[in-house]
Amino acid sequence: MSDKNSITIKIIGRDYQIACGADEEDALKQAAAYLNKQMEKVKKQGSTLGFEKIAVMTALNISYELLQNSQQADDSESGAQQFLTELEKKIESALQTSRQFEI
Repeated sequence: MSDKNSITIKIIGRDYQIACGADEEDALKQAAAYLNKQMEKVKKQGSTLGFEKIAVMTALNISYELLQNSQQADDSESGAQQFLTELEKKIESALQTSRQFEI
């Protein structure tokens, strides 16, 4: 089990102390930087929005992004599976033809 460290991250000007494993620090810092960047974008679009509304709008944007990426990954996987099925049929056909020549 990894030891817990406490790191400080900054999200749109607010500091947060977060406990995480030493092996998770870099990923947490990257996630915090991404979240901060996305929240800054939302804040710039509606400068009168409160912190909570910025957080909710950002969460919705990130969720939408995640769902889009997930759908694209599913579509890619489906396309790859279809390609492999077709390739398998062609290989089987070529093997059948080869076997017929041997007989």
